Amino acid sequence: MEPLLVLTNLPDVASAEKLAEALIESRAAACVNILAACRSKYRWQGALETAEEIPLLIKTTTACYPLVEKIVRAQHPYEVPELIATLITHGLPAYLEWLATETEKHE
Repeated sequence: MEPLLVLTNLPDVASAEKLAEALIESRAAACVNILAACRSKYRWQGALETAEEIPLLIKTTTACYPLVEKIVRAQHPYEVPELIATLITHGLPAYLEWLATETEKHE
């Protein structure tokens, strides 16, 4: 089991809540943190953009990542959503075991 931390941003709290619930209910993720709004600046289609966004921290596994990506793509309102995954190389063993248990029914 390789634990992952996946990052994405949503345009509002309602869409963040909906996505988080879909990820947990499907067992694609063990936990999703919905963070406070932040301001993002980026270039999109040649123009400088500024947006208020709601960051999500998704705790999952490499085996579940394809389902996470599928759910995010299906529910995310952006044409190209940010979806970045990084391996969790260290962590409290009991927490990582819980993460594995919560996603194992999917794997």
